[in-house]
Amino acid sequence: PVLPTLVRGPDWMVWGDNGAGPTPNCQSLSGTHYRMNMSSEVAGATPLDECEERLVDPERVAMVRRKLPTQDVVEELAEGVFSLLADPNRLRLLVCLLEGGELCVCDLAAAVGMGESAASHALRLLRAHRVVRMRRSGRRVYYSLSDGHVRLLLDVALQHVGHGVDDE
Repeated sequence: PVLPTLVRGPDWMVWGDNGAGPTPNCQSLSGTHYRMNMSSEVAGATPLDECEERLVDPERVAMVRRKLPTQDVVEELAEGVFSLLADPNRLRLLVCLLEGGELCVCDLAAAVGMGESAASHALRLLRAHRVVRMRRSGRRVYYSLSDGHVRLLLDVALQHVGHGVDDE
């Protein structure tokens, strides 16, 4: 891939990668340019987070809009799985299940340093959202990740956090 070039003026910067020279457009990195004003005092300056053109690639915008999930799906993800993952204790429980496989509540509580009652409550919430599943054996309850999707989500999130700023 061709890396973008950076041209800097006293009050602006332009990235480009197609060799056509700097232009005051705000377009995709796939062969076009970006312009960022470095000072709000420049006459006619466009704010840093605004494109000078309102719709640069209408076909791509239309394609992306068609592929967006419905509002119900987005809300379910935001309020369900992702809100569950936002809690550090629940996340630690999930990582224990990712690394250790099926574990009983008392072992999970000991592994993350929680009381059994708190761990059990957190696991019930995770189970209600189909993130974990349970299996009874006598008086013990064992939990495991519900499926490969949850495992993949956790693996990817942990790998993402493991990337340093220098890796970008």
